[in-house]
Amino acid sequence: MAKSAMLPKINLVISNLLDANKGLKAVIKKELADHLSGKRFIILSSLIVVTCLAALYVAASTIRTSVGQNELDFVFLKLFTTSGSSLPFSFISFVSFLGPLVGLTMGFDAINGERDRGTLSRILSQPIYRDAFINGKFISGVIVLTIAIFGLGFLVAGLGLLFFGIPPSLSEVLRIITYLITSIIYISFWLSLSILFSLLFRQSSTSALAGIAVWLFLAIFAGLLAGMVADGIYPVTDSSDVDRILANSRLKQNLSRLSPSTLYDEATTTLLNPTIRTLGPVLLQQTFGAIKGPLSFGQSLLLIWPQLIGLIAATLICFAISYIIFMRQEIRA
Repeated sequence: MAKSAMLPKINLVISNLLDANKGLKAVIKKELADHLSGKRFIILSSLIVVTCLAALYVAASTIRTSVGQNELDFVFLKLFTTSGSSLPFSFISFVSFLGPLVGLTMGFDAINGERDRGTLSRILSQPIYRDAFINGKFISGVIVLTIAIFGLGFLVAGLGLLFFGIPPSLSEVLRIITYLITSIIYISFWLSLSILFSLLFRQSSTSALAGIAVWLFLAIFAGLLAGMVADGIYPVTDSSDVDRILANSRLKQNLSRLSPSTLYDEATTTLLNPTIRTLGPVLLQQTFGAIKGPLSFGQSLLLIWPQLIGLIAATLICFAISYIIFMRQEIRA
């Protein structure tokens, strides 16, 4: 009797899950079509592609004129990190600077734009649950970012193969793929943050300005503020001892790591430069006896593992806050 009484409840749960899955697929398909055909995304993506290809051309020209065999080690990785005199920015610099704009552009009117157009209540009046709606918004954005970032990365790798005629090693391929995944996580943070602002502010223009303000603060002023705080707590003068200098440097670095931009820069620089063996200050006696040479892919991944976890955590926290706020908001016609 107990089993027969449980069957209707189990069937109801399964039916609800199937309905939610259908609603999630419908939202994802609709948002994918909007993103890929939207003028904002196309214009900003074209800008990133043009600037990154220009950085690739400068990097390839610089690498070709390098002298010595050591300059040609990890040549595929140098395509992403090398800059020139005509363009003092590398490929990863452009992605780090312009990538957040893509995430902010994709989500600043995700919710309040639907409210302004009067389509939010109509969509939710259909057999589409609230969680399916906001999950579909975020998942579709991540899918579009994955397509764009991997397409751009493979384009750079393919052009590098044409330029040099040297196939990349397995370690280089793994590092490039990990770098692309890290870039997707980093831009997804800005996507989740822009979705949060689209819930907190009624006007799309206000949410866009708030996202740009946070981006500028974290990318530019966070490091300056961290330095000011570190100098205030551990002031350094010409007569300061080593312990105070190290304390100042470590505090400044730890405060800077509260910014996702710093975490991303540290992770990508370590991934694409195998000669980096540490991310903190190193004393001369600590380098005594160290074997000179690049780190393996596994060791570099262990070195940046805290940065990756920090980026993932920041992205999930922003989206979780957006999810809770949206589930508790009142949707009126």
